[in-house]
Amino acid sequence: MSPLLRRAKSADPADRTVTLLSRPGCHLCDDAREVITRVVGELGAGFEERDITQDPELYRTYAEQIPVTLIDGRQHDFWRVDERRLRTALTGR
Repeated sequence: MSPLLRRAKSADPADRTVTLLSRPGCHLCDDAREVITRVVGELGAGFEERDITQDPELYRTYAEQIPVTLIDGRQHDFWRVDERRLRTALTGR
């Protein structure tokens, strides 16, 4: 299994990590990246992006759902990122 960071839920967004699972040439991934980078930039959360074409297990698991958004290693969303929903998940408000 691919190691994805899993941490306890924190009320401080700076203690959270958002992971975008993407693949090259994915226009929905471009849209998701734009929303995520804006939100994590404003809230101070961490951000990482993983290309599923570089990991066979991630590809098998998520190929039909790309882009997928994880928060602290747990699936939050797929296909589209709702900015308000992401903010709520990161802040608890």
